[in-house]
Amino acid sequence: MGRNSGFSFKQFHIEHDRCAMKVGTDGILLGAWAPIAEARRVLDIGTGSGLIALMLAQRSTIDCHIDGVELDKDAAAQARENVTASPWANRVNIIKCAIQDYQAAPYDLIVANPPYFVAGQSFSDPARALARHTGGLDPHALLSACQRLLAPDGQVALVVPTPMADDILCISSNYDLFESCYTAVITRAGKAANRVLLLLGRGLNRCERGEILIHSAVGGYSDRYIQLTHPFYLKM
Repeated sequence: MGRNSGFSFKQFHIEHDRCAMKVGTDGILLGAWAPIAEARRVLDIGTGSGLIALMLAQRSTIDCHIDGVELDKDAAAQARENVTASPWANRVNIIKCAIQDYQAAPYDLIVANPPYFVAGQSFSDPARALARHTGGLDPHALLSACQRLLAPDGQVALVVPTPMADDILCISSNYDLFESCYTAVITRAGKAANRVLLLLGRGLNRCERGEILIHSAVGGYSDRYIQLTHPFYLKM
């Protein structure tokens, strides 16, 4: 952990006390996994604290521009502060806006760690409820935004619970988006996958299937997880 309520990585620091959703494994996995090498324009939908946007900035070339769209005004303000304090303030832009209203030139890569709790689930914090209830951004709204904002050869990278991945794949073809990579995330050896790293693209593609194990059977981080995240974690 870093100063105040935040989280320090090797090259940047995230303050997240004014954000409903804190730094967590889902966002870190997506930021480390999403295919950024060929992207020059990137969109982070629901950027929150700006974590994923800054991870992608660290991994990308100097000519890559990243926009983070965030509906919550407090989270958007804190994301701007995190970006300003980072080494990539000239390449990352935070926009306070609902993605349904957002207009921009097409993006090579769109990433999202979207809301996934069903409407009606109880939260004491209204901002956290908004950030995690699917009522504000259900799979249809998410895929519609991706269809509208994605370049012809672009890709969409998501981290979602396993049931939501199935829901997305049932409807994605309606938005001209098709599965190209499905990576199951297993928290510990012997357990079922509870998250999926999902990559979608335009047109039919052969899908690559695989898995990422976070903790090995003996309790330490797996080699694959270390390989993905060691550029970011201070003690890895």
